[in-house]
Amino acid sequence: MNQILMIEVSPRGKDSASRAVTETLAARLSALHPEAKLIRRDVAAEHLPHLDDITLRAISSNDPAEVERLKAAATLSDELTDELLASDLLVISTPMWNFGIPSALKAWIDLVVRPGRTFRYDSGGVDGLASGKKAILVLASGGVFSDGPWRPFDFVEPYLRHILGFIGIADVQTVRAEGTHLPHLAPEVAPKASRAVEALLL
Repeated sequence: MNQILMIEVSPRGKDSASRAVTETLAARLSALHPEAKLIRRDVAAEHLPHLDDITLRAISSNDPAEVERLKAAATLSDELTDELLASDLLVISTPMWNFGIPSALKAWIDLVVRPGRTFRYDSGGVDGLASGKKAILVLASGGVFSDGPWRPFDFVEPYLRHILGFIGIADVQTVRAEGTHLPHLAPEVAPKASRAVEALLL
């Protein structure tokens, strides 16, 4: 393994359940793959921009002249996309907000899911260009969404698995830190998540 990319989303710092799990995971990955370059991109701290008209045209146009003219507007997207494509393992560490992902993570996704770079349309439909990579989702939530009555309200894991599959990443594992706001479950969240990290196939 040459490169590991960690996308961290929570703005809560040391109080973040997802970041606590990511610390444990980063330590295990570093021990197993000391030769790998570990990139930790904090999209909450970086305040990635949401797509505007110019950037959208810069990263999606099929007109070479327009792509060249708008090259500067695509600089950040190019950097993030190159970083993703150069990585063997992608870790996305995020809380659930209002049953979905924070807009900071959506901004990153919109900047790297690009026609001609991470996917392309062909006669058979869509061809993911980021294939051969693995991904780990670290998902934190105040309630329990992996099973039980709240499972239908989980729009985080299904969406992330779908968008990763769209760009060719089908080997996806999930670690959950769930029930952080439930008094009877909260004390077990960290130990359970740590055991899940140890059980990952790395």
